[in-house]
Amino acid sequence: MRLSRVLVSGGLVVAAGLFLLGTSSRSVDAATKQVLNWSEPSSLETLDPDQVDDSVGGEVLRNSNEGLYVLDGNNKLKLAGASNVTVSKDEKTYTFTLRKNAKWSNGKAVVAADYVYGWRRMVTPATAAPNSYLFDGIQNAEDIMNSKKSPDTLGVKAVGKYKLVVTLDKTIPYFKKLLVIASFNPLNENAVNKYGKKYGTSSKYTLYNGPFVVKGWTGTNDKWNLQKNNYYWNKKQVKLAKINFQVTKSTTTSYNLYQSGKLDETLLSSEQARQLKNNKEFKSLEQARTTYVDYNTTRKALKNKNIRKALSYAVNRKQLVKKVLGDGSVVSKNFVPEGLTSYKGKDFAKNAQGKRSFST
Repeated sequence: MRLSRVLVSGGLVVAAGLFLLGTSSRSVDAATKQVLNWSEPSSLETLDPDQVDDSVGGEVLRNSNEGLYVLDGNNKLKLAGASNVTVSKDEKTYTFTLRKNAKWSNGKAVVAADYVYGWRRMVTPATAAPNSYLFDGIQNAEDIMNSKKSPDTLGVKAVGKYKLVVTLDKTIPYFKKLLVIASFNPLNENAVNKYGKKYGTSSKYTLYNGPFVVKGWTGTNDKWNLQKNNYYWNKKQVKLAKINFQVTKSTTTSYNLYQSGKLDETLLSSEQARQLKNNKEFKSLEQARTTYVDYNTTRKALKNKNIRKALSYAVNRKQLVKKVLGDGSVVSKNFVPEGLTSYKGKDFAKNAQGKRSFST
C-alpha cells in the first residue's frame, strides 16, 4: 500500500469546504513498518457512538467500528456489516442480511440484535444522544424521542441472528448514506452493561468491530493509536498495522512536526495554505461542509430578524472566501452544500435550493 504525507487546510469555511492534501515520498515508518503518524486539531472526547458529536471522535469510530455501510475511496456506498439488502417498492422497508463472519474484538459474533439494541439506545431520551435526530423518519422514532412511545416500538427488528428489518414512517432518499454515520453502528449489549457508565470513556472500556481497535486512550490524554483488529471480517484488506494519533492544537506546531518527519499529515491555517499552495506536497480535495455564523439571539438587537438580515447582506462572501480564507472555499448558495448527495440522479442541494441564501 502506497502512503503519502499530507498537508490539510482547515480554515473557516462559508460553503462547501476544502481539505488540502499533498503527496510526496513515503515516510520511513509508513513504508517499512506500515505505521502512519497522524495529527488531530482537538482532543478525543468519547468512543461511545451514541455520544460522539465531533469530527475527531467520528474519525476514530469510522476506523474502529463498522455499520451496515461504509464509503469507499470514491465516496460511494459499499456494503460493510451487511452482505445484502432488499428494499420494498415504497422504499419504506429495508431488509439487511448481515455477514456471518463479522465479529467483535472479543471474538463474539456481530448479530442483528446488536443493531436493534444500539438503535433503541440512541433514541431513548435518557441516553441524551446529540445525534438522535438523525433517526427521525424511522418508524416511531420521533414519538420515542418525545417520550410518547417506548424504545422497543422503534421500526427495527431482528429476524433470527443475521437478518435486520428496518421500517420507515416516510421515504428517506438518503437513508442508506445515513447508515454510514457512527450513530447507526451496532452495540454489544453485554459490553455496555458490563462497563456501565464507563462505556466509551477510555479505550479499554470499549468494544470494536471495525478494521482497528483503539489502544492507549485513557479518556483524558492527547495521544492514542489504532492497531489492526485481528477479528475484523475483512482484515486481509487492512494494510496498515498501526496509526499513531497526537493532538496538536497549533498548526504551527503540527507543521514543524511534519517538516521534521514526525507526522505524515498536518492541518494548515488559511495563511499557511496560501503560502504553501505551490508546494508539490499540497493538493486540494473538496469537502461537502458548510460553516456559518450562529447569532446569539439572547442579545436584544439580534432578536430582530431584520438586523440579522442586514448583517448577512453586509458580508462580501466572494471577498471572504478569496482574500480572507484563501483555502479554496467557495460561496455557499444554500444551507446544504452542493455535492453532498444526489437524488434520482440530481444534486440534492440544487433541487432543494431556496430563494434566499442567508439564514435568519
